[in-house]
Amino acid sequence: MIHNMKLNATPFEMIKSGEKTIELRLYDEKRQQVKTGDTIIFTNTATGEILNTTILKLHQFDTFDELYNSLPLLKCGYTTENVEKANPADMEQYYSVEEQCKYGVVGIELELLN
Repeated sequence: MIHNMKLNATPFEMIKSGEKTIELRLYDEKRQQVKTGDTIIFTNTATGEILNTTILKLHQFDTFDELYNSLPLLKCGYTTENVEKANPADMEQYYSVEEQCKYGVVGIELELLN
């Protein structure tokens, strides 16, 4: 199955370079449809460029607190310069605490396709 998702320029470029291999999302109805082996086509919201990826694994958690304590944050879009300041509350700019409590969260482990 093929899924389409939008990404801001910075995380898009990090996936493109191979630096980011885990995309963090709310585990809402749309993300509950994604399965290991599926394709995700990411669109850069700034340029319209696309990336084709395949899902290697799904990491489901109740909260971003649990996710941040379990997954390697350097693969989730943080860098050696900012990983020390990584905070699960960073995700509240995208998803409210209420949404997180309702749906849970997921780390989507990806492989870039050429």
